Amino acid sequence: MPKLAALGLGGATLKGNGCAGHSVLGAAMVVVEMARVDASMSTFLMVHNSLAMLTIGLLGSDAQQKELLPAMASLDSVGAWALTEPGHGSDASSLATTATKVPGGWRLNGCKRWIGNATWCDVVIVWARSSETGQVNAFVVKQGTHGFVTTKIDNKIALRCVQNADIRMTDVFVPDSARLPGVASFADTNKVLAISRIMVTWQPVGIAMGVYDMCVRYLGQRKQFGAPLAAFQTSQEKLARMLGNVQAMALMAWRLSVLHADGRMTHEHASLAKAWNSLRGREVCALGRELLGGNGVVADFLVAKAFADMEAIYTYEGTYEVNVLVAARGATGIAAFKPAPKRAGGGNRA
Repeated sequence: MPKLAALGLGGATLKGNGCAGHSVLGAAMVVVEMARVDASMSTFLMVHNSLAMLTIGLLGSDAQQKELLPAMASLDSVGAWALTEPGHGSDASSLATTATKVPGGWRLNGCKRWIGNATWCDVVIVWARSSETGQVNAFVVKQGTHGFVTTKIDNKIALRCVQNADIRMTDVFVPDSARLPGVASFADTNKVLAISRIMVTWQPVGIAMGVYDMCVRYLGQRKQFGAPLAAFQTSQEKLARMLGNVQAMALMAWRLSVLHADGRMTHEHASLAKAWNSLRGREVCALGRELLGGNGVVADFLVAKAFADMEAIYTYEGTYEVNVLVAARGATGIAAFKPAPKRAGGGNRA
């Protein structure tokens, strides 16, 4: 953490209060270079910068920003972002965590799951449904608050360095000053997710670059039948396919970043780019595992770790399936994932 803090990356696209003030593309390059070596570190930084800090920076009050952002920018304080629940992942807008108004503040009750950094962070942004409006609001919860319990999720095969947690909140009291005033409904999450979706679209680019780099070195050094593996036609075909994917993925993510900078990025753009990049990144990792033979399944090399980590990227920030359906909704004007109303009388009919 001290070495990471020394790089001055805290806050990413935010300006002021000690934040880095990067462009979206500049922040994305940080994610790419981190992911090129270790996807867990890029995920940690993305959760901290582009979810927790960005929410405070975009939707928090001046007082909240001045209190929280400087320490978070220097990584003296670490953030987490709690939206996903055990029963609501892709269907996040249906979240069941409640925020009940009480004198002087709010009481939070409910559960969250898969919350990165939550076991050891200092600040958690919790999304809950208000008893006053029925709309989703966001609250700053500090670690150690009575009734706020985090439990590490064990036995992950991907992003093993990231401490994901189950969170249980039982009558967690937070003062009125902890509610983010810029959040009036679930739609306000999109102000944050617009940036985080771009970062997650760039992550597979970095992972794929790292796998490609390792394979080029490995194939040039490893010899079989008196020649380096790089001389074999099948190896060259796979390398060329990997390189083509990496270049195409980078261009897809770059185009998404440009659309955002121009104010023209839509949900459908972001979903298509994230889904396609994670799919192609998955293919790059699979080809890399093949190229390394038996060494492709051991942790001594980057590829086995990247192969597993890509599985998490393929699913989080919107599963592949949900993202392609959002993209197809934009193409057809029809939302495929909303269930059709039941027919009168019920039952299945031929």
